[in-house]
Amino acid sequence: MNIVNRKLRRILSLDDFEQAARRHLPKPIFGYIAGAVENGATLRENRNVFDEIGFIPRNVTDVSRRSTALTLFGHEYSAPFGIAPMGISALSAYRGDLVQASAAREANVPMMMSGSSLIRMEEIAAQCPDTWFQAYLPGEPARISELVSRIAASGFKTLVLTVDSQILANREHNIRAGFSTPLRPSLRLLWDGVSHPRWLAGTAMRTLLRHGMPHFENNYAQRGAPILARNVARDFGGRDHLTWSHVHQVRQQWGGRLIIKGVMCIEDALLAQANGADGIVVSNHGGRQLDGTVSPLRVLPGIAAAVGAMPVMIDSGFRRGTDVLKALALGAAFVFIGRPFNYAAAVAGEPGVRHAIDLLTSEVHRNMGMLGLNRLCDISPEKLMRMEGAKPPGMPV
Repeated sequence: MNIVNRKLRRILSLDDFEQAARRHLPKPIFGYIAGAVENGATLRENRNVFDEIGFIPRNVTDVSRRSTALTLFGHEYSAPFGIAPMGISALSAYRGDLVQASAAREANVPMMMSGSSLIRMEEIAAQCPDTWFQAYLPGEPARISELVSRIAASGFKTLVLTVDSQILANREHNIRAGFSTPLRPSLRLLWDGVSHPRWLAGTAMRTLLRHGMPHFENNYAQRGAPILARNVARDFGGRDHLTWSHVHQVRQQWGGRLIIKGVMCIEDALLAQANGADGIVVSNHGGRQLDGTVSPLRVLPGIAAAVGAMPVMIDSGFRRGTDVLKALALGAAFVFIGRPFNYAAAVAGEPGVRHAIDLLTSEVHRNMGMLGLNRLCDISPEKLMRMEGAKPPGMPV
C-alpha cells in the first residue's frame, strides 16, 4: 500500500482533511484557506445553523433502489454537490485547480474554477471542458468585456459571476498568519516553508521547477501579479461603483449559462433573474466577506419560493451528507462545498479529492436510506423539524 492510500485510510470525514491539512501546510497558506473575517461570527453561524434542524425519518421502507444522482441544467450528476471556487488553490496543492477539476470530471460532479487562480483558464478548459468558470467583475466596462471574451474563447460553457466582493473584506487573520497577495519574501515565510518539507518539495519547488513562478492568471484578460514578490502589488481595482447594469452587460455578451453567486436576499435574487441569470448561488462567501451575515440556509426557502423554477444553489459551511440533504429539503437545487476539497488536494492530490467526493456521496446515500428516500427529488421540508434556537424560514415547527 502506497503512502497516499495509507494516509487516506485515516480520513473518515471531510473534517479529517482539515486537520491533516493544518499539519501539512505552512501557517500562512492554511490560515488563508481556513480563515474568515473579523470575529468569525459568520463562519460559526454557517455551521451552527445545521444543529437547529432535525430529521423525521421514515422507516420499514424499501430503499434498495436509492440513488444519489440529481439533474441540474439538464445534466444528471452522480451526486447532489459540487466543488465551489477557491482562489490560489495551486499554492496549497500542486496544480490544485487541475487536480480538483480532474477529480470532479471523473466523479461526474461540477467544479467551479476560481478567477483568483494561478493556472491559466485555457489549460483547465482544454483538459476538463465541463468545468465552470467563476469570475469577479472588473471595475471598468472595457475590462469586463475583455475578460468575458477570454472566458468564451477558452471554451467554458458556464460562467459564475460572484457579486458579493465589491468591497475588500477585513481579513485580519491573513495578517496574523503572515499571508498576503502577493506573498512578501521574509525570514518568517522562509521558515514556514522549510518547516513543512513535504509541501515545500511536493508543491512549491515542484511548481517552480516545472512551471516557473505562479501568477494570478485569470482575474482579468491579462496576466496579473506573481504570487511571490517584494515590490509588486496585486491589481484589485475599484469595484464599489458596480451595479446590476454591469451584470446586464455580461448577460448581453455572454452566450453560455450565467450563474450569479453571492445572493443573500430576495431582492437580489429577483434582480439576478430579471437580468438574465440562469441560476443563482445563495452564499455568504464562506464567512469571508461581511461578518455577522446570516447563514445562506436561513434565507434559502424564501429565495427559492420567490424565483420559482430558476435553480437555486447554495454554499457556505457544508461538511456532511446530512447538511446537503437539509439544504435540498429547504429548496436548494444543488450544494457546493469549498474548503474541504482544497484541503483534500493539499493532503493527497487528485486521489484525495476523489476520496472526499466518495466520502460525502456515501454519507448522502446512507442517510437517504435512513430517511426512507429512493430519490433526492422526493425530499421536502416535511422531513425536517426545528430542534432548538430560532426557526429557519419555511420549515415546520
